[in-house]
Amino acid sequence: LQLYILLQYCLKYTHAYFRFLLNIWFAALPTTPAKGKKRGRPPKGEGKEKTEAEESAKKAKRTLNRFNGMSVEEVMARKLPDVITHNLDMLIIGINPGLLSAYKGRHYPNPGNHFWKCLYLSGLTEEQLNHMHDQTLPERYGIGFTNMVERTTPGSKDLSNKEIREGGHQLLEKLQKYRPLIAVFNGKCIYETFCKEIFGVKAKNLEFGLQPYKVPETETVCYLMPSSSPRCAQFPRAQDKVHFFIKLKELRDQMKGVVRTQEIQETNYTFDLTVAKEDAKRLAIKEEQHDPGYEETCACNNSQNSLDQVSDNRWTMQPFADQIPDIRCSNSN
Repeated sequence: LQLYILLQYCLKYTHAYFRFLLNIWFAALPTTPAKGKKRGRPPKGEGKEKTEAEESAKKAKRTLNRFNGMSVEEVMARKLPDVITHNLDMLIIGINPGLLSAYKGRHYPNPGNHFWKCLYLSGLTEEQLNHMHDQTLPERYGIGFTNMVERTTPGSKDLSNKEIREGGHQLLEKLQKYRPLIAVFNGKCIYETFCKEIFGVKAKNLEFGLQPYKVPETETVCYLMPSSSPRCAQFPRAQDKVHFFIKLKELRDQMKGVVRTQEIQETNYTFDLTVAKEDAKRLAIKEEQHDPGYEETCACNNSQNSLDQVSDNRWTMQPFADQIPDIRCSNSN
């Protein structure tokens, strides 16, 4: 018993001694955080500012690479020349040049833009073209390009209302000078401003297609179609916009007096029964004897059964005409 009490006292004092040593060791540790680091939560807004600065730096780097080392300001200083001449069938009118258009000096160069795809799918061009062909379109297809505002911006939202209104009057001068057959407005926003400034009419509930007003002092008609931009919420896909390009083509043909002709080619069909029977044998199509239980399991009605009968009161699993291979000539045109 005395030995047990002695051991208890030893353990108690040993435990107290180790606690004393641990307290001394923790007290010797540095109380200040490491250099460059702050304890606790950062002040309100500090982390957000840092994140925005990092994103801006990344965006600036991407922009730098996008324009081959040119800054956004340098690209915005560029202008996109019109592709326009007299006697055009249609003049495509955009709002203003974007950064990529100004950098490349071409119209609708963004690979996501639906303009060139719809132009081909509607039949306005005979082959799939791209922005590198924009200079050839006036001569080949009677199609030209211009913009309401000449100034290059990252987006149309960067334009002021004053610029757009003044651009409408500058566009009117171009239309009166070159007199295209159809003025094609690529997007509602452009035509709404043009309609208000030139015709003095506030457009409401605009419908796409041919508009009721002609360009003053000309015979040029106005045609409104959805924006070819992929950001067009109402028509986000190319196939949604092709219809309006097709109607534009029909309007052009109608105004030019082009009559659509349907070429009909006569095809001579020949049928050789002997050859057909040989083909049937080669394909191992055989007539089968009457099976009493077939009618019960078959979904055929009486009229169909009567068509399947053969002269000697035997019938086949399939009509004989269905057994003969399809030898109809297909017209490649």
